[in-house]
Amino acid sequence: MRKSRGSGAVATTVLKRSGLAITTVGLGTASIGGLYRACTDEDAAAVFEAAHEAGIRYFDTAPFYGFGRAEQRLGAFLSSLGDTPDCVVSTKVGRVLEPVDPADIPDHGYVDPLPNAPHFDYSRDGILRSYESSLARLNGRRPDILYVHDIGTYTHGAENARHYRDLMEGGLAALAELKAAGDVKAIGLGVNEVAICEKVLADADIDIILLAGRYSLLDRSAEPRLLGLCREREVAIVAGGVFNSGILATGARPGANFDYGPASPEILDRVERLQAVCRAEGVDLPVAAMQFPGRCDVVASTLIGTAELPLLAKNLAALATPVPPTLWPAADAVARG
Repeated sequence: MRKSRGSGAVATTVLKRSGLAITTVGLGTASIGGLYRACTDEDAAAVFEAAHEAGIRYFDTAPFYGFGRAEQRLGAFLSSLGDTPDCVVSTKVGRVLEPVDPADIPDHGYVDPLPNAPHFDYSRDGILRSYESSLARLNGRRPDILYVHDIGTYTHGAENARHYRDLMEGGLAALAELKAAGDVKAIGLGVNEVAICEKVLADADIDIILLAGRYSLLDRSAEPRLLGLCREREVAIVAGGVFNSGILATGARPGANFDYGPASPEILDRVERLQAVCRAEGVDLPVAAMQFPGRCDVVASTLIGTAELPLLAKNLAALATPVPPTLWPAADAVARG
């Protein structure tokens, strides 16, 4: 991949397999879908506008985020820009949304989601239904990238064998056809686990992986094999979950979360040692966490996920803060130790 400084404040990366140029910072939209706290249409529009003004041109969403609400809000924003050839949009397939009575909306942590219930479906029909529904919510704006969302045992446990078979026997063919027809430019995975990435790379032809929380200042699960495989195959990685569910933003304090749950004593100890490394170099822990993934040549973009203007500004400032190069070897020793 080739990273270069664009005309705006954010650099761009050209993806080798697709030729797409995406900004090295992207905006994720789970929070804009109302994850854990309310987000109004006005809040969402303000964050989108501020991100765009800052030079961000890559926006990631999914049907799961607010059960369609995040896609609707992104579609409205993109429509407000008129012709948007410089914006790259990714969304996800693997869940189909079915309308339900408001009283029957399932609880997945979203505040005020649309009246839908998500159901996993990685079959050919499920992939195409998901794509067409997303297209409608995005106001006809075709996504540039389609990620297969949450395939793997991390999400499905023993049921993953059935879902993986559906994907291999029909879902991937549908994705390849959409790409061949020019409806999308790149296809890949949007997941939280390394093992499924390595398996899919062995079994299929993909362009890009959105990997959440597995290549971070704290969690180096992607380092032993996955980064090298992606480098060999020219598959790009988008780094999500850079704070590992919060602990790299809050530090090692009581109640800190790691990987969607309370951090273990071992994780708390490791984060305390990472904090000590950062303090010795005069760098805040969240700054190091934000900047870590982008140092790797395989990582095309790092996602910021927020629905709050002050937090967006804080994260952008963190990405622009100078970090002494001596910090990284010391942090590596702690994370890999």
